[in-house]
Amino acid sequence: MQQFNKKSSSKKSYSQKAYLGRYPYNLVNSGNLTKYYQILTDYQFISAKINHPDFGIQALIEDYDLLGDTQTKTLKYIQSALRLSAHIVTQHKQQLPSQLWGRLQAIHTPEIQQLLQQISQTQTRPWLRPLTPSLTQAGGRLLRTLSGHSDWVNAVAVTADSKRLISGSRDKTVKVRNLETGEEIATFIGDADFHSCGVTPNDLTIVAGDRSGRLHFLKLENAGE
Repeated sequence: MQQFNKKSSSKKSYSQKAYLGRYPYNLVNSGNLTKYYQILTDYQFISAKINHPDFGIQALIEDYDLLGDTQTKTLKYIQSALRLSAHIVTQHKQQLPSQLWGRLQAIHTPEIQQLLQQISQTQTRPWLRPLTPSLTQAGGRLLRTLSGHSDWVNAVAVTADSKRLISGSRDKTVKVRNLETGEEIATFIGDADFHSCGVTPNDLTIVAGDRSGRLHFLKLENAGE
């Protein structure tokens, strides 16, 4: 009996992973855009994918890009809210309902209001629900916020292919991030504050200057691999 329960649980886990991972793509690929639209405006799907250990918020954000330029305004708003919240939700998944509520409540479309109602109805624990639009609203000029440095960021640079972001900080680190996903892929730790950084035109080397007057040449090629 115990072995049967283990097999049943394993099968259920595999099915959920397949559903969360491939279902949006399969719906778009088969032309079932109505169902695709429904699941990406469904809070239970949104929450389940973010909380699944094999996916997370970035995988969900990418689901909204499957329609390309034909993405609806409602999906753009939700994707924008997720991007703006990513740096917080990645560290504290329990903040998802508060983040979405705070960034979408000023958008008075029926679909968005239905999503907010779902959020409210599914909360079984105390949660922070802003009464006014106090967070940066979805759909504005701000696309995303990245965190990771523990002190002032003094310099930033972007590679020529626009794929990686380099930042130098007073916390004595230079960080390399994937510009599309925000993922931190490499960190260089020095012994003085970094005040400037740049990237060579071939995207192979970072040049970073610190407060001691030294220049550091850091290998960027294959950073994070």
